[in-house]
Amino acid sequence: MIQETRILMGMPVSVAIVDPEAKQEDLDAVFAYFASVDEQFSPYKETSETSAVNRGAPESEWSPEMRDVVELAERTLRETDGYFSVRTPEGAFNPVGIVKGWAIKHAADLLRGRGFKNFFVDAGGDIEAAGRNAEGRPWSVGIRNPFKRDEVVKTVFLSDIGIATSGTYIRGDHIFDPHTGKTVSDIVSLTVIAKDVCEADRFATAAFAMGANGIRFIEDHPGLEGYAIDRNGVATMTSGFSKYTLEPRN
Repeated sequence: MIQETRILMGMPVSVAIVDPEAKQEDLDAVFAYFASVDEQFSPYKETSETSAVNRGAPESEWSPEMRDVVELAERTLRETDGYFSVRTPEGAFNPVGIVKGWAIKHAADLLRGRGFKNFFVDAGGDIEAAGRNAEGRPWSVGIRNPFKRDEVVKTVFLSDIGIATSGTYIRGDHIFDPHTGKTVSDIVSLTVIAKDVCEADRFATAAFAMGANGIRFIEDHPGLEGYAIDRNGVATMTSGFSKYTLEPRN
């Protein structure tokens, strides 16, 4: 197995490939992709396309990637009753809330396109896990205690699936309810497991913005499972989440 971690998009990005034919150039390709996403979508870079959109660049000038991200954001807005937005309370366009999962999914597809079947791509704790780890088992992923970050409160076992967590314990209160413009305070962490990390990430962000009702939203949507921790440290999981906490025997 080859594995490496680099700081990109302002967070640690880790890639591991178990398939024996993997080479350093394969890792380099993934990291180069993340670097290009940062250059294109960062709202903090004057040269990014996001900044150009905020300066008024017409839709006719948008790249295919920007169109894809905006379409996904608009679909998420509809599917979550308006609880997801790529607009800040001040009205600026900021796609960060959806770009991370989208980028991880595309990075995983890059590896699949190179013929790899057993790997993981982790960006800031959001993960696409493919196949098996070096021991031939599903990948184990720990959900951190939001009140004590060096402690794992739950471990899940994943294969060919995505996981994403939204919370306030790393970046502080940065997720707001688009309906009120206020940050969420009644929950501190919400983890979602879905068919891929892009689905997990976009619904984790939206469900977190719903506050205490978010875990019910995840429960009511087929293909999603979730684990929420409220500000009092009480955890609530969806009815099917526990199947991921038991490591398969084969």
